[in-house]
Amino acid sequence: MDWSVQLFELNYDHLESDAVGSVLDSRWLTLGDETKSFEGEFSRFLGGGVSSVAVSSCTAALHMSLVAAGIGPGDEVIIPALTFVADANVVRMVGASPILADVTSLDDWNVCSKTIAACITDRTKAVIVVHFAGYPIEDITNIKELCSENSLVLIEDVAHAPGASIDGKMCGTFGDFGCFSFFSNKNLSIGEGGMVVANTDANTRTLASLRSHGMTSLTLDRHRGRAMSYDVARAGLNYRIDEIRAALGRVQLAKLVNGNMARMSLTTRYRDNLSDTSIMIPFSSMNEASISAYHIMPVLLPKNVERTAVIRHLKEAGIQTSIHYPPFWSFTAFGESCSPAQAPRTEAIVSRELTLPLFPTMTERQVDLVCEKIKEVV
Repeated sequence: MDWSVQLFELNYDHLESDAVGSVLDSRWLTLGDETKSFEGEFSRFLGGGVSSVAVSSCTAALHMSLVAAGIGPGDEVIIPALTFVADANVVRMVGASPILADVTSLDDWNVCSKTIAACITDRTKAVIVVHFAGYPIEDITNIKELCSENSLVLIEDVAHAPGASIDGKMCGTFGDFGCFSFFSNKNLSIGEGGMVVANTDANTRTLASLRSHGMTSLTLDRHRGRAMSYDVARAGLNYRIDEIRAALGRVQLAKLVNGNMARMSLTTRYRDNLSDTSIMIPFSSMNEASISAYHIMPVLLPKNVERTAVIRHLKEAGIQTSIHYPPFWSFTAFGESCSPAQAPRTEAIVSRELTLPLFPTMTERQVDLVCEKIKEVV
């Protein structure tokens, strides 16, 4: 469909094209100098204290984190009830059980230490938290203390929040592992790809090994004569990133701060335009010490408004929307183990949530058009 306002558009120009051309000219396509540079630049962007390992997706990063932490059959991992299915999938993939923690409130759609504490049992081994829509979990310090007190591994899913911070500390550096997504619609967009960061050298070495089959040397090492063969020190995976995506990532990283600032300005205009309606916009009372990445523009429709009617009306005007997210209990794979009774506040959100267009190159006129059309039906 030819949308007049897409949900998301790439913030690309000749710099991305030049970066891809440089990789092709180098004649080396996977896990080489571009990847190493991207990892170093990303670690410095996060402010030090962590090491970064570039991988094929955020899902790969999450899976590797669980494997590195030794999570397995019989274990329980607490995850947000309001999140993408990847968080539950990776827990199932290591043989553990995902346990749903509710959101904090109808305004704060993140989990908190209280909703997590209510889920802890003697089988709990890890907690995955998500900085939903790019808004930092302001209770993250208490969550970290709770995990420490209960000897739980803390994994941050930062897919929505590259560049977000709390009191000057970047999201993704609070936990034992931080997992970032560079999927096409993310703030840092390279198509497919991700980053996993760790705060200990031991975890970093484990992640680097897991990423490439558990091998002790890489193809690049053998190409440059630094190794003749390799050992396999542990069972591993193929979660490598390629050089083209790493090069794109370096360009996108340089654009990230300005892109997030543009998102902030557009979000403010949305809030102003919709302030006289019955539409609720979450995270209205964010702490001044917190900086959001403003990844998506979620709104909560009034109870008496049919969401499908709003989606249809906006679609007829050429405006694309989405839903973040369908609940786990609506999925065949999780319906038997997940129930809305586990997360009543999340249940109150998921049937009324609607995601409006938001991207750095969006214009104020486009925001105004979206608001004008949604006001016609709400």
